[in-house]
Formats: sequence, structure tokens, C-alpha cells
Amino acid sequence: MKNIGAVLAFCLILSLSACGNGKITESESAVGTALNEALVEEEDGLSKTNMPADEIEIPSETGEIEEAVECMQAETNNDQNVEDEGMQLRIGENTVNVDWEKNASVDVLAELVSEEPLTVQMSMYGGFEQVGPLGSSIPRDDVQTTTGAGDIVLYSGNQIVIFYGSNSWAYTRLGKITGMSGDELKEMLGNGDVTIVLSK
Repeated sequence: MKNIGAVLAFCLILSLSACGNGKITESESAVGTALNEALVEEEDGLSKTNMPADEIEIPSETGEIEEAVECMQAETNNDQNVEDEGMQLRIGENTVNVDWEKNASVDVLAELVSEEPLTVQMSMYGGFEQVGPLGSSIPRDDVQTTTGAGDIVLYSGNQIVIFYGSNSWAYTRLGKITGMSGDELKEMLGNGDVTIVLSK
């Protein structure tokens, strides 16, 4: 029990110093000392053994403990955000937000661009889409689909299509551009061929 407690105390002090300037302050040292004394008393069977853990007094004059917890939570959230970003899509000079599908096609496409960005020269087609070759075939699971502005699909297993209008055909859904109106998408995609870049 004493060893486990010592490890916990050490981790707490490390967290406090990591969120500050990397140095252990007097207050942080006092935290470690208080925890260690409480654990020693528990080991020796003194009267404080019966005290609930939440009643042990630990100095926190400037709120370092709360700051350490917030710092660790923020770091965890940042890590999750990095993971959630996944593939990025740039259309011309604009990086757009995409809600990617969770399927084999997207997994392989993400792996394809993990080493280096993939640049695709797109061409306007039909007055409602931009289409371009991926340069290789990836898994497909085509179903009859009616698309809308912002939809990103795989066509014939080797072409990526981005819609600023609507069409009905057999596609594999890859994702959807979010945060842009139909008019904004038409302005960006409906005024000539564009170049897109997929990257991690």
C-alpha cells in the first residue's frame, strides 16, 4: 500500500511540475510530504488509519492540484482532437471540414495519403460535380445513391467525386463537407476545374 501511494504521490508531483515551469515548488513539495506522511501513518497503524482519504489535509494554497488536473484533461482532449482530425481535404487554397465515413474505402484512402499528400486534378462534369482520378483503385461498396451538395464519393473504385449539386448513381460514400452552404460550395466548385489535396 505504501509503495502504491508513493507512486501516486510522485505522479501527482510530476503532473504539477509538467503543467508549470518544470520545477517542483515548495507547495508541490508540501503536497508530496503530506501524502507520504499519511501513508506512513497508515502503514504504522496510527490513529489516522481510520480517517477517510478525502479528509487528509493537503496544502493547495494557489490551486496547483486543480490546475494539474485541468492540464492533464486538456492534454487528453488535445490528443483526442489530433486523432479525430484524420484526413484533411484542401480544395484550391481552402482547407474544408469533412465528416468522413467509417468504411474500408476511407481506411485505405487514409493509408494511401499517410506517407505523402495526394494531389488530384479535378474536372467539372455535368454542372453538379467535380471528378478526378486517384491514380489507383481502392475497395468499393457501391450502392444507388442520390447525392447532395458537399457529398464526397468514390466512383468506379478509382475516381473521387465532390458534389456541389445533386445526382443519382451507384457510388461508395466517402464523406461530406460540413460547415458550408450550397451556395458557398457552388462558388468554390462550380466556376472551373479545381485541384484538391488529401493529406493526414
